[in-house]
Amino acid sequence: MHDTKTFIKVQILIATILLGLGFTGGIYVPPLGPTPSVTDIITFADQRLAAVFPIIQNFKSIITSDPFNITATWTGGDVCAYRGFYCESPPDNQSATAVASIDFNGFRLAAPTLDGFLDRLPDLALFHANSNDFGGAIPSRAASLPYLYELDVSNNRLSGPFPEAVLGMSGLVFLDLRFNALSGAVPPQLFGRAVGLDALFINNNLLATRLPDNPGGPTSIVYLTLANNLIFGPIPRSISRTFSNVSEILLLNNLLSGCLPYEIGFLTEAAVIDLGGNRLTGPVPWSVGCLRSLEVLNLAGNQLYGQVPEVLCWLGKAANLSLSDNYFTRVGPACWRLVISGVLDVRRNCIPGFPAQRSVAECAAFFGRPRFCPYMRMYGHIPCRLPPRYVASASDRPQLAPSPS
Repeated sequence: MHDTKTFIKVQILIATILLGLGFTGGIYVPPLGPTPSVTDIITFADQRLAAVFPIIQNFKSIITSDPFNITATWTGGDVCAYRGFYCESPPDNQSATAVASIDFNGFRLAAPTLDGFLDRLPDLALFHANSNDFGGAIPSRAASLPYLYELDVSNNRLSGPFPEAVLGMSGLVFLDLRFNALSGAVPPQLFGRAVGLDALFINNNLLATRLPDNPGGPTSIVYLTLANNLIFGPIPRSISRTFSNVSEILLLNNLLSGCLPYEIGFLTEAAVIDLGGNRLTGPVPWSVGCLRSLEVLNLAGNQLYGQVPEVLCWLGKAANLSLSDNYFTRVGPACWRLVISGVLDVRRNCIPGFPAQRSVAECAAFFGRPRFCPYMRMYGHIPCRLPPRYVASASDRPQLAPSPS
């Protein structure tokens, strides 16, 4: 705080008369109690703090549960000492003091809405409110907050469609909407943002949408989590262009169907790929041998078949490869070594001679129907340089699921 701090004295008599009428800047505010005497004065360190004081008090008045008595500290003019509020100099005036960030994580506060609070803090850069009980939706006017770059309202009671307001947050870098009750489609524009958004966590909602097919990428997203929703349809071939910068992509427990696209092998920056618990089918394309950064791959709980590609088992950083609960029929020497070491899990497949496999009847029923993937001619192509010690054999080539004999 600058040396020549300016103290602004706000007479509560005037403020409470306005509040008693139920208005502050056009927003209804419940009365705050008896009107104090003329001598009651609150001192603020900056005009910006004085401006947000009635906003905070209004929000305090609608909080219905406060198990840790957090709001007991939200009194007086030292707004920067309120628990959960943090002050800094705003970018447009380094000599000023303003509420720059809010951290309510784990406070377990309950309120029916964030409207009139989140969107009324003009200097806000970070809003973290994980694990509370806030309802409603993201206020549409929050899109106009000029400095907001981190928004975390995960594990609350937000509902309704995906909040369009976040599309207007041009400076947003981190968005976390996990564990709410958001429903409907995800606007493709969210994925089409060329720059800015690095982390997108919208898992554990009720979002029913397709993955966007070439929405205008590549995006800057590094961490993408859409797990435990109702995402349906095939994985688009444009995935490698759209998410070329992704390090972690989590799509587990959705309704994805169709074959794995050959282009998945071009996600060369991805350390974690989790597609478990979907309805994916077909062989695994050899292009996975180009996933040079891969450490964790989960394809468990799908309907994949054929061989486990040996090229996958040559990846030097691979630490956890889960291919269980599929219909694979063969593993090669390199993959066998990873099974022995515990890196590769192939339980509940159709691999002859391996323990903990599906029954013969179950495997026969699956392979009793012809299966086919488009672009199969590309599945055996490896678009990158492999380790010199790896030599593919003709028997390694992916094949169609056999027809009934």
